[in-house]
Amino acid sequence: MALSRKKAIVRRLTQEWVAGYLPSTGFLDNGLVELLALDGKILQLDAASLKWICYVRDFNSGEASNPERLVRKTFSGRPRTEGLMVRLRLTDGDVIEGLAANDLSLVSGGGLFLTPPDIRSNTQRLWIPSSTVAELEVLAVIGGSKRKEPTQPKTTPAQESLF
Repeated sequence: MALSRKKAIVRRLTQEWVAGYLPSTGFLDNGLVELLALDGKILQLDAASLKWICYVRDFNSGEASNPERLVRKTFSGRPRTEGLMVRLRLTDGDVIEGLAANDLSLVSGGGLFLTPPDIRSNTQRLWIPSSTVAELEVLAVIGGSKRKEPTQPKTTPAQESLF
């Protein structure tokens, strides 16, 4: 497991949750997520039983039922950050939108990283296991570098004609 760990709240499909520390990537090993719990124990959680993992700013949210504080789950407008604006319907019927990277990580690996619609909330980043996703819809492709046409070098004649 990586040395640097971030604060995370793991929500199970049964709506139970556990808080702890996870590396930002590479935490999935053979379908198991190893979470360093707040009491110092390492918990091995089956990724198929998870709804999502929320990387959070703090654990002291004051809300026992919703520590992730995901109040807004859809975008109110078009985001400005580069990426894919996606809408996910989860196996429990919940719908969430987010911004995903426009690369192969969308289809490879055991899950999908999203930036949530409300970046000022407690949740900074989400990881949703692919076993939890019932439907994925790409709403928009945002940003990206525009392809520039190659410029042709200007050819100048060896000697200009004067007359």
